Amino acid sequence: MPTTRRIWSIRRLLLLSIIGFVIVFSIINLVIISQQYSNSYNNLAANHIKYWANELADDSKDYLVNSDRQSLKDSLTISHQIPNLNYLHIYQLNSQNNKLELFYSYKRSERRSAISEKSAEINNLLEPRFKENYLEYMRPIKVDNKVIGYVYLQNSKEHITLITDKLFSTSVLIIFIFLLLAIFIVLQLERYIGAPYVSLVNTVQVAARQKDFLQKCQAQPYREADILARNINILFARMEKHIAQLNAAEQQTLEHSHELEDKINKRTAALKESNQELLSTLEKLHQFQGQLVESEKMASLGDMVAGVAHEVNTPIGLGVTASTLLADRIEEITAAFEDKTLKSSQLKKFLHEGGENIAIIYRNLNRAANLISSFKKVAVDQSSEEIRSFNVKELLTEVLLTLRPQLHSLPYTIDIDCPQDLNISSKPGPINQILINLIMNSIIHGFEGRENGKITISVMPLSNQLNLLFQDDGIGVDKTIENKVFEPFTTTKRGEGGSGLGLHLVYNLVTQALGGTIVLNSELGKGVTVEINFPIN
Repeated sequence: MPTTRRIWSIRRLLLLSIIGFVIVFSIINLVIISQQYSNSYNNLAANHIKYWANELADDSKDYLVNSDRQSLKDSLTISHQIPNLNYLHIYQLNSQNNKLELFYSYKRSERRSAISEKSAEINNLLEPRFKENYLEYMRPIKVDNKVIGYVYLQNSKEHITLITDKLFSTSVLIIFIFLLLAIFIVLQLERYIGAPYVSLVNTVQVAARQKDFLQKCQAQPYREADILARNINILFARMEKHIAQLNAAEQQTLEHSHELEDKINKRTAALKESNQELLSTLEKLHQFQGQLVESEKMASLGDMVAGVAHEVNTPIGLGVTASTLLADRIEEITAAFEDKTLKSSQLKKFLHEGGENIAIIYRNLNRAANLISSFKKVAVDQSSEEIRSFNVKELLTEVLLTLRPQLHSLPYTIDIDCPQDLNISSKPGPINQILINLIMNSIIHGFEGRENGKITISVMPLSNQLNLLFQDDGIGVDKTIENKVFEPFTTTKRGEGGSGLGLHLVYNLVTQALGGTIVLNSELGKGVTVEINFPIN
């Protein structure tokens, strides 16, 4: 919480200052006067008790010499004349044992209790000793410079306390009078000093409330207040000028604000139009990318169709040739049979050649049927993403059989490491496309400029996952593009027919169609390793 600062008025400051000065001055004077009075009275009391001790010693030494105790009691009346006397003891020195004995004792009031012997404190009482409520003194009694006894006096200090109290009361009265005088002086000073400041404060408050700084402060009766008034007038003038400048600046700011608002509205409209165009362009790019991916799929399928067509053409051509030759031989036999010139050797030769031609036709037609069957399975799988149960080893064999027309003339080998009885439930179509794209990617990019190469495909089940490890010993992938090989349009054959969508298609098939993961690791000159894991049911 913010702390509020205490503000003092001139009246309060003057009042507290003068009162404080008067109190401090009075206390100092009171202490000094009390100390001087106390010292003076102590000296006077000490001289007084010494005087009476001398008188008592002179009056009592004859009685001590004669050991006349009773006469001393009857004749010693001086004790009643000593003011403020509490106790009087006269001690006699025993000449036999040299010890002091109490010879005479007096106390001012019978109600006072007796005091203890003071003979043991002679050395401390040879000078007046001041206690809290009394003054005591002991003087030796001598005859011919020989000590025959001692006089002990104890005087009360009650009169000192009374005088001190009276002095204190008088001092307090004087201080009170001084305070009244100080308050009167403060009020007069405040009226003279504070009035100009009150006028200045009123002027400033009116200007602050009305925000009118054109008014002026009046001239003041003394220099300091007049200097302050003139400075306030200067401040008012500057504030009025500053306010005028602020109003002009505010007006200019409002105009600029309206201009900026118009510009912002126009640019916002233009930005919305640009964003709409960008969104439309982005949508078209996504459509174009999807079309390119589909085109890449169809291109790989087209390459397969071309290869299969070329491969099927040979056995069908041989079958057509053999069937044509067989038809010619049948016509010759038919003509010889109708002319009745048919020979047994001729029939035997026809049967032999016919059997050979039929065997040729059967083998080539069977070969073409196998090629077409494999292609049909692969094509159907590629166009379908339905889950079905299949044997993984057979799927890999069908893919390689489909690619054989493109691979049989190349010096590259493909090894498959897969259990014969590995049956899974998954989507064979995406797996076909993944394998075909990986194999063709290794042939086109990994084995470029090389006379040999090896591809290894290892498959093994891991719990509810299928692990497919694809490796080649090609040239590898450069580190600059290793982290973005699965991004669309990333290719090292740009301008040479490469679209950069092959591995992007593989990534989408693995992550989206199969719901798995794919990781590529490569080192230049040591080939590529692609590890794929996807769930199987």
